[in-house]
Amino acid sequence: MDHVEAHTTKIIGSVPAREMKSNAARFYAGDVLYGRLRPYLNKIAQPKSDGLASAEFIVFPENELIKSSFLKYRLNARDFVRFANHLNEGDRPRVSFEQIGDFDLLIPPAPEQGRITNKLEELFSELDKGVETLRTAQQQLKVYRQALLKHAFEGKLTAEWRARNPDKLESAEAPLARIQQKREARYQQQLAEWEEAQQAWEAAGRTGSKPAKPKEPKALPPLTAEELAELPELPEGWVYVKAEAISDFITKGTTPGKELLFDGTGEIPFIKVYNLTKTGTLDFTVSPTFVSQDTHNGFLARSKVYPGDVLMNIVGPPLGKVSIVPETYPEWNINQAIAIYRSELIQNKLLAAFLSSEINVRRMMSKSKATAGQFNLTLEICRDTIIPLCGAKEQEQLSRLLDEKLSNLEQLEKTIANSMQQAEALRQSILKKAFSGQLVPQNPDDEPASALLERIRAERAAQPPTARRGRQRRAEA
Repeated sequence: MDHVEAHTTKIIGSVPAREMKSNAARFYAGDVLYGRLRPYLNKIAQPKSDGLASAEFIVFPENELIKSSFLKYRLNARDFVRFANHLNEGDRPRVSFEQIGDFDLLIPPAPEQGRITNKLEELFSELDKGVETLRTAQQQLKVYRQALLKHAFEGKLTAEWRARNPDKLESAEAPLARIQQKREARYQQQLAEWEEAQQAWEAAGRTGSKPAKPKEPKALPPLTAEELAELPELPEGWVYVKAEAISDFITKGTTPGKELLFDGTGEIPFIKVYNLTKTGTLDFTVSPTFVSQDTHNGFLARSKVYPGDVLMNIVGPPLGKVSIVPETYPEWNINQAIAIYRSELIQNKLLAAFLSSEINVRRMMSKSKATAGQFNLTLEICRDTIIPLCGAKEQEQLSRLLDEKLSNLEQLEKTIANSMQQAEALRQSILKKAFSGQLVPQNPDDEPASALLERIRAERAAQPPTARRGRQRRAEA
C-alpha cells in the first residue's frame, strides 16, 4: 500500500463479557463468527440474521475500523490459520480471543476494504463454481465405488467369466470343505505344539506353568434362515460364511503407555487408526510411531501383525478404514482400536475391499453401540461378519478385475484431489495479494485507517458514559 497509509492493529471487535448469556453470545446479522475449537478447521461464518452463539465461538461485531466482510476473508488467509493453529496442541485444541487477538492486521482505508471485498467475491464466485463441480465429481466417484463393490460381492462382476469358464467353477460345498480342512489342520498343529511343550515341561521336572491343551474347534453352524433372508442372493458356487470360519486369527491390538512409543524412528512400526485408509493401502508416512523389540515380543506379543494381514478400525467414526499390511517391515504392531483379520481362504485384497464396503460397514454399525456419537465394534461383531465367498479360481479373476477398476478409480480421485489443492492454492494466492495491497487499485483520496482510528477514539472520548452503554464495538489497537 504505497500511496495510501494503512494501519497495523491487533484483531479487534470481540463481544464484551457482559453480553454473554447462558453460555452463549448475542450476534447480529453481518457479524463474523469464528470457531474456537480445532482452529485448523478454520470455521468462519457471517450469518445473515441475528442469533445466539455458544461459547465455542468468538463473535466479531461490525466495526467502524474493519468491515466485517473484509475481516471474514482476512481470517481465511493462510498466515492467520497457521498462527491460530500453533497456539494450542492436543486432540481438541481450543483458542481464546486473547490469544488470536495478538495477531497483527494491516488495515487499509475503509473504501479500499470495500473494493477488496468486492473483488474477492467476484473472483471467488467463479472459483467456488469450479470447486463445487469437483466436489460433485468426488461424490459421484464415491457412489461408483460402492456400486462397484456391491456388484463384485454379489457375483455380478465375474458373471461373464463364469459363463465362459464353467469348467473352472466349484460347487458351494468346495469352499466349505476347505474351511473345515483348514480348521482341522490348524487344530492338529496346535495339538502337536502342545504335546511338544508338555514333554519339555515334564522333562524340566514339571516346573512352571503347565502347558494348556488346545480346545478342539467348535462346530460352526450354518447361517440361519433369518440371516440369509437379509442378504442378497448369490450365484451358483458362492456361499456366505462368517469371518471367524475362514480366519486363522481375528483379534485386536493393545495400546501401550506413551513412554513405550517412539515418534519418527524405531525398531518395530506401531500402526494407529490414522495410518489406515479406505483404499486398502497403509499410509505410514503420517506421524510414524515405533515400539522397541522387547515391547513387541513382550507386552504387545498378541497384537503382532505381518505383511498380508488385513487391518480394520473398530472405533469410529469413520468406520470402514481398512488396509493391508505391506512388506516394508517383516513385523508390525497395532493399537487397541484396530482389529486383525488373517486368512488363507480368501485373497486379502478381496477381504479388505469387502470389509471397507458401505454395505458391510452399515451392518457392523447396526450391531454396535454408539456412545456420544462414537461407534465401538466388539470382536464378536468382527468375527460374526458375514462374507460372500467364491471358489479359488473365481477369486483370482475377481481380484484382478476389482484391482483394475479400483486403480482407475483411485487415479481419478487423485486427479480431482490435486485439482482441489490447486484451487485452494489459487485462493490463498488471491488472498495474499488482497491483503498486501496488490489486488485492487488504491485511491490517494481515501482517508487512511490511522486517521479514522484517531477520529473514532476522539468521538468516543467526547461521549458521556451513558451514551456508550449497550453493545460496544472495540476499536482499540
